[in-house]
Amino acid sequence: MLFYGHRIVILSVLMVVGAGAVEIPYGVVRQPWDIHLGHHRAWIHVVQPADAVRVSLPWRRRDNDAGSKNVIIVDVATGERIRNIARIEVTREYGDLVFQPKTAPGEYYVYYLPYVVQMNYGGYGGGYLPVENTADAQWIKRHNLTLAELGQGKWRNLPEASVLEFQARTAFDSFYPMEVVATKREVARFLAVHQAEPYLLFVEDRRYPIRMSEDLPKRWIDSSSGKAFSGEVQRNEFYALQIGVYASKQTLEDLTVAFSDLRPEKAGKPIPATALRCFNLGGTDTNGQHFRKAVSVAQGKIQPLWIGVDVAGDTEPALYRGTITIHPRNAPPAEVAIALTIRSEALADRGDSEPWRHSRLRWLDSTIAIDDEVVAPYTPLVVDGRTIRCLNREVRFGDDGLPARILSGAQEILAQPMRFIIEADSGPLRLAGGVPKISKQTPGTVVWDSQAAGGPVSLNCRARMEFDGHLQYELTLKANQPVHLKDSRLELPFEREAAAYMMGMGRPGGSRPQEYTWKWAGPQDSFWIGNVHAGLHCKLRGATYCGPLLNLYHPAPPPSWHNGGKGGCTVSEMNGSPVLVRAYGGERTLAAGESIVFEFALLITPVKHLDTARHFRERYYHHFPPPAPDELTASKVNVINVHHANEVNPYINYPFAAVPQMSAFVKTWQERGMKVKIYYTLRELSNYVTELWALRSLGTEVLAGGGGGGFPWLREHLAANYTPQWFQPYPDGTADAAILNSGESRWYNYYIEGLAWLAQNVHIDGLYLDDVSYDRRILKRMRKVLDRNRPGSMIDLHSNTAFSIGPANQYAEFFPYVDRLWFGESFNYNAMSPDTWLVEVSGIPFGLMGDMLQGGGNPWRGMVYGMTNRLPWGTAGVSCDPRAIWKVWDDFGIAEAKMIGYWEKNCPVRTDNSNVLATAYVKKGRTLVSIASWVPKLVECRLAIDWRALGLDPQKAVIVAPEVAGFQPARRWQTGNAIPVAPTKGWLLLIDEAEGKD
Repeated sequence: MLFYGHRIVILSVLMVVGAGAVEIPYGVVRQPWDIHLGHHRAWIHVVQPADAVRVSLPWRRRDNDAGSKNVIIVDVATGERIRNIARIEVTREYGDLVFQPKTAPGEYYVYYLPYVVQMNYGGYGGGYLPVENTADAQWIKRHNLTLAELGQGKWRNLPEASVLEFQARTAFDSFYPMEVVATKREVARFLAVHQAEPYLLFVEDRRYPIRMSEDLPKRWIDSSSGKAFSGEVQRNEFYALQIGVYASKQTLEDLTVAFSDLRPEKAGKPIPATALRCFNLGGTDTNGQHFRKAVSVAQGKIQPLWIGVDVAGDTEPALYRGTITIHPRNAPPAEVAIALTIRSEALADRGDSEPWRHSRLRWLDSTIAIDDEVVAPYTPLVVDGRTIRCLNREVRFGDDGLPARILSGAQEILAQPMRFIIEADSGPLRLAGGVPKISKQTPGTVVWDSQAAGGPVSLNCRARMEFDGHLQYELTLKANQPVHLKDSRLELPFEREAAAYMMGMGRPGGSRPQEYTWKWAGPQDSFWIGNVHAGLHCKLRGATYCGPLLNLYHPAPPPSWHNGGKGGCTVSEMNGSPVLVRAYGGERTLAAGESIVFEFALLITPVKHLDTARHFRERYYHHFPPPAPDELTASKVNVINVHHANEVNPYINYPFAAVPQMSAFVKTWQERGMKVKIYYTLRELSNYVTELWALRSLGTEVLAGGGGGGFPWLREHLAANYTPQWFQPYPDGTADAAILNSGESRWYNYYIEGLAWLAQNVHIDGLYLDDVSYDRRILKRMRKVLDRNRPGSMIDLHSNTAFSIGPANQYAEFFPYVDRLWFGESFNYNAMSPDTWLVEVSGIPFGLMGDMLQGGGNPWRGMVYGMTNRLPWGTAGVSCDPRAIWKVWDDFGIAEAKMIGYWEKNCPVRTDNSNVLATAYVKKGRTLVSIASWVPKLVECRLAIDWRALGLDPQKAVIVAPEVAGFQPARRWQTGNAIPVAPTKGWLLLIDEAEGKD
């Protein structure tokens, strides 16, 4: 027996439906019903006992396939489902049903969008329940309800139930008022009244976002066309309103919007027209550049225009009047009268703390942190002639503007100057005239240009170096006369010592091959070659999207480099010669005057000094909710990561829905001496975003198009042209159903402003990023925003290698602004070679440290790279618990030790087996050694120790393995003894003279 609550909240506005004057209200129930019945129902009343009654439900739905979805009727008094139901006619406008009431007089609920409930997160795989024929055949026959008899209309003689109310399970589910569809007949009557007008305008307050592009809402039919608007505004508020443009009679091309000044009724200073803007027609992009959008409206469609009014804090309270003029290129202009009453009260924050105001739409056009200022730990660029120095690195460019020399620390990366070679049929062309000139110099950026010409072509080089060691090049090749080119290629000759490892261009991280060829296969556009102390990441740019190439983003390759599949990349090594990398475009023909741009970026690694002390001091708790404060403090945790899908951060990538709860949580743990970071990123966006409808009005600028589907809420409200993403159900029956972002858009500006707001108002200590879809420019702005608003903030970056296909390469350009890596998902730690561990997972060649993830990682091999997992993250059936190893760290004092890995020439501890590797953590008088095996069987090995480097006396020292729960038993060896090492395992060993005195 089920019970369905029916206490309701009735919305104050009622709706006239049907041919008569029956007013049916729309309401939201106080106690949500069982989610298996869907989000919507009709509450009906049966007056008298009968074996069959009819009911007509004017539900005015958006879905065009209403007839394919099941209808469930439940007796309110008993909670029993009614089985004898006949569907007379079910359309999007109405449903005529006949059913057998059990309780009469009585009330019934008609659930008309029930669906398959899915309680596991990830991707929603269900749909609506199909039509069921549950009626008894005799009952059908008794009441002339067979298909053959319906045309006779005898069912109309049955007693009629009345509709009391249409109800939504929650306010978030409700269709009222902006998705209650006008019928075809109503629309036809309405358009007949306005037949002289080529298009119609409807003005709406921000409280009622325009949601539909295909249907007119009944609200507009009742209110007629909107040529006037009035609203109340507070001083210092960014006020938002909408104008719906309905192309009733023709397609409207290239809309423009003009604003007048808003003038007070009495004498006074107006609100200038420049204080008004339309977000749909343009704005400010992620580079801080203004752009214009061409907006047209197909006949029969609706285009919302979101308007912002920037009301200054010193605006005099009064009634202000003005006009907004809409002018399609192919139709006459139409004017809307605007009357805004400016109240005396002022908002302290423009309205940003109250999302319903939509004041944060102005964040879309933010230029926050677009500047050339330097962020820690970097220092201002130093220019000495053609040499530019940044933190621990330097570049010298030649006559052609390309790097002639690159140093990381004291190590040379290039064996010879880089070259861009243009090869004609007669051979490589000789270009002359290059005299590079610095055109811009700030503490954070240096820009230089160089021009050269030779034979039929000219080449212009523009280069930009930034304080983090990132260089971006644009080489513009122009044909001064028709020319056939055999190739155009970039050559990077690496010093052999600086080219020990490679990753990218289709190769996982590891040892560099002697020969390698790549032809734009897979989501790759970059590579890294280097060693632990010096390297170069190269990205071939020019595609429409230049961020990490995740599984969701597969843009067409850059046309200059790809050249219809003729381009590619090779790595070659010859005796006595440099390791030569060629990125080539291949054969092409250029017409006179035709030009093509070859764009690429370089990043010199490591990007910063390796801060092992900080790494070993920071201990992560990555789960929600955390345990009691005393328990967490005893665990030595000092950083808490708050994922989404919990009470303080409920919705993915929109951490503004539970600000009071998040603020209280952050404050509680910060008072215990911990930092609190949150999940807030870009890639997909929750359906709970307040600005969802404004973003939809921008077409696919922010939200990607697609085939729709997914969780029923999306189908019911977005209808079409979206791509479902992450799905997170909740025990109360609600769900966070995200949709895919389009890639780079003004939402990035909003996101960064949102980060600043969170740092200022919630006091978060940074971000946990999970496979993001923006590039280094955005992360650089984020880093600046955090440093300026919450000094000491941190960013750690997670990636799933099955999603990013090689995260260390895909995210290399992020590394200057990231504090920690968590690249372990989908890695097989027991199958990875040491070189793959070092290059793909550890972060060490780039100046970063990382943590393990998948299945808890391999703790023995992980310690060779200074890595543990995160408490108490659960993955692959393993609940991670690194506390026993943390205790070894603290007992030894690892934060004060110098980490010297097996990859260093001066590592003071090695084993006599090349596949059992050792890393030494050296401090005065004591050393901790991590050894791990890559041998597939049990082996015994001996340590080769440089006692002088350790500062220890071999005659007094003893090698001790402290007991570590789940890791190793307690053992002790004399120096020179053989140490057994099991496959995939190892030891943590203390070498200490004090131990030898016991």
